Amino acid sequence: MASSSGNSSGSTQIQNSGSDEDLQHVMDQRKRKRMQSNRESARRSRMRKQKHLDDLTAQMAQLKKENSQILTSMNITTQQYVSVESENSVLRAQMMELSQRLESLNDILDYMNTNNGVFEAEDVQTIGPDGFMNNNHPWNLMYLNQPIMASADMFQY
Repeated sequence: MASSSGNSSGSTQIQNSGSDEDLQHVMDQRKRKRMQSNRESARRSRMRKQKHLDDLTAQMAQLKKENSQILTSMNITTQQYVSVESENSVLRAQMMELSQRLESLNDILDYMNTNNGVFEAEDVQTIGPDGFMNNNHPWNLMYLNQPIMASADMFQY
């Protein structure tokens, strides 16, 4: 009996050591699978981060390009504005000068009209068909009472 009980306890030890090894083997396999899965997950995570970084870099390059185009456009517009402003300033000065001239000429006409456009014969001299200065041609007097009209488009600089 002793041998039979010895045999049975011996076989139990063999089974226990076999199952411990199997259990250890199964646990090692699970551990390796988990490690492999973690490595794969980390690789995918790194790839996602790299793709996100690449997308951000491309977006940054595109925004820099757009910013450069906007700055160029702004500079061109500013130069055009300065040019138009200076031209406008010149035109204002010319308009003021022409307005003063017109006012002076109209003052002369007003003065002449207050005298009813009548001048002494010795005051008005015209050049006749013979090339000599002649006095008192009535057709010349009608132009003396006409107002002088001027506009900015008459003068091209």
